[in-house]
Amino acid sequence: MTHPTFQQALDGGECFLFDGSTATALHDRGITLQRSFEECNLKAPDLLLAIHGEFLAAGAQVLTTNTWGANRLKLAARGLEGQLDAINREGVALAKQAIAQQGSRAWVAGCIGPLGVRIEPWGPTSFDEARALFREQAQPLVEAGVDLLVLEGFEDLNEVHQAILAAKEAGSLPVAALMTTNDDGQALFGAEPEWFIKQLDTWGADLVGLIGGNGPAPHLRLLERLKSVTAKPIVLQPNPGLPHQVDGRLIYGASPEYLGGFAARALAAGARAVGGCSGTTPAHIRAMRGSFRQERAFVQGGGGFELKPHEQPQPEVPFAYRSRFSLKLAQGEFTHTVELVPPKGMEYDKLVAKTRQCRALGVDAINVPDGPRAMARMSALATALIIEQQVGLETILHYACRDRNLLGMQSDLLGAAGLGLRNILAVTGDPPKLGPYPQATAVFDVDAIGLVNMLKRLNTGLDLGGASIGKPTSFSVGVGANPVAPDPEREKARFRYKVEAGAQWAITQPVFDADSLFRFLDFAETVAPGLPVIAGIWPFKSLRNAEFMANEVPGAYVPPTVLARMAKWPTAEDQVKEGLAIAQEVIATIRPRIRGLQLSAPFGQVELVAPLLPKREVA
Repeated sequence: MTHPTFQQALDGGECFLFDGSTATALHDRGITLQRSFEECNLKAPDLLLAIHGEFLAAGAQVLTTNTWGANRLKLAARGLEGQLDAINREGVALAKQAIAQQGSRAWVAGCIGPLGVRIEPWGPTSFDEARALFREQAQPLVEAGVDLLVLEGFEDLNEVHQAILAAKEAGSLPVAALMTTNDDGQALFGAEPEWFIKQLDTWGADLVGLIGGNGPAPHLRLLERLKSVTAKPIVLQPNPGLPHQVDGRLIYGASPEYLGGFAARALAAGARAVGGCSGTTPAHIRAMRGSFRQERAFVQGGGGFELKPHEQPQPEVPFAYRSRFSLKLAQGEFTHTVELVPPKGMEYDKLVAKTRQCRALGVDAINVPDGPRAMARMSALATALIIEQQVGLETILHYACRDRNLLGMQSDLLGAAGLGLRNILAVTGDPPKLGPYPQATAVFDVDAIGLVNMLKRLNTGLDLGGASIGKPTSFSVGVGANPVAPDPEREKARFRYKVEAGAQWAITQPVFDADSLFRFLDFAETVAPGLPVIAGIWPFKSLRNAEFMANEVPGAYVPPTVLARMAKWPTAEDQVKEGLAIAQEVIATIRPRIRGLQLSAPFGQVELVAPLLPKREVA
């Protein structure tokens, strides 16, 4: 009898038993987590043949290729990007060879996992770039002869959307899209299962479902919810429980018998395919096969559940009404802000006194950096609140992505909005290795681009998962810019993404070279005509201060001519005067083309920036 294609079997109502975890089997055979599992396709093919053979002998009908992490980005992290094509093609060949050796009636699924990076709107990788990367992996899998493509372990709907598009572009094979969720069925950013399964269906996935998680029970609980919103075949591939580390190995608690019972209940309830994820061994698959129902599973259509679409975004508060700082920018006024660093300890009296000095000098707002140079100081959010409450002067809160995950960031920002903080400068943040705690863990769930997207969404009254937060926030959203970045093309691309995400103004790194700033302004005008750009200005206090800025501050550039000017003065007093003169000259040159100045007070000495501020008229 001719072996039907996977599509023919799918159309005929057949149910399928997928295999378990190839990675777990490789780990059990001594392949450590420090090695690339995918490289084993080339370096240890006998291991893969044996593992595939064991899953086939246990009753698996669909073998997934050992290519989950065989995309360019993940392979590049191990120096293997040049072998992308060979690794994917060999992954298919080994699965097909195992099937041929056993004479099994089985199909080969080309396995594709997430890229391992954030894509827009939460990261710098664009939709087009992501789709191209997925297509680059899918193409050799299709050309090598897989029967279907399986997109496994995705959390971000934006990313799996690009993977589905790429899979469809690579060929006309069936595509299964499997999401990873929490126990309540929510994907990344709180996306509800009814919502994301409906989206996978709409985007063209031929099979939809769940993979991973904390065991079979959550999958069974969610099955009815999935069935209520899609008629597409549903696949469930749970982990066998939570893992525990024993003697360096991950051991999963659910027994083969337990997974066998899960398979029977899942198929009886309407699933069309089952299998296992991390920790699922041939023993688990054998037990699942023993209770596997070969007859067509009854798939209910329709149902009484009415899909609730994501909440609709609300109109944003007009830019001019978000803060006094925004109003000045909207009216075309020239702004002056001063940067004051939060205190190292909990005493803030001196900071408050310096802020009062700034207010008396006519400063429009105080810039509050967030852990500059990866140093632990008082919370920037708390510092900004103290300044606004005790002095009445608006702040620009620098908010760094380094130290918080997405949950913490959204909580912080909602708290800031509730406390009345309105101006946010979205920054990625200096890496911990620059500071006194180089072993500290950096989070970087998103970078500044993703943070701007987050702020934009909150400003429309939606949280990260698309649910309503009630009254929208009214943040005035700014971003950083570096006119003298070492890689100017990358800086330009990132600035463009920031503007597309919703940035409304920008503050530059300290400017010491007017020509570099003008080149950046020319570019910025093509990307966002009229977007206010505020120039950073740092008046040097000493030659040592200038040398520190030139050599130890990331992103700063001090021309040799400026260092030479500072070096020609022997006394501290003369160096202060020269530093001030340099700043005044730069301001006079750039002022016609900028919308404001951010003045950094070296060592918190406000008197050093006072001469750079316009004189206040005395009534």
